[in-house]
Amino acid sequence: MIRLDDYCSDDANDLWGIYFHTIRHINIRDYSLAQVTAWAPDNIDPKRWLNKMEAIRPFIAKIDGKPVGYADLQQDGLIDHFFCHHLFQSKGVGKALMLHIEQQAKKRGISRVYSHVSITARPFYERMGFVVVKDQLVEVREQHLRNFVMEKCLK
Repeated sequence: MIRLDDYCSDDANDLWGIYFHTIRHINIRDYSLAQVTAWAPDNIDPKRWLNKMEAIRPFIAKIDGKPVGYADLQQDGLIDHFFCHHLFQSKGVGKALMLHIEQQAKKRGISRVYSHVSITARPFYERMGFVVVKDQLVEVREQHLRNFVMEKCLK
């Protein structure tokens, strides 16, 4: 069973692992090794990562008490991070997180959620009712990665 918890700083290291391994094992299908290495580098400043997680305060999906995914919702409706553990893909983790985000958005009076979505995640977002607003190239550590701004209007 998937349980959703609020972020606490003790989760930061687990979330780095989810982020790193998802990009390196899943996103590698649609991006080059140089691109995924730039996106999820081997060496990261742990303090910088902790500061990022403290800033976005993601929701954590857990199975048997172990984090298997995380996602956030910012005040303007931005979903900045949305990652499911590479070994827990297609097991309902992403859907549970997205439904929670939509529920939280409605509670906060946010009528539109949006994200910068990877090529890999685009089909999932489309299944969840998002539409592409624009196609873009973003630069990450001197690599150019294609992604999509996608949005969903909530009723």
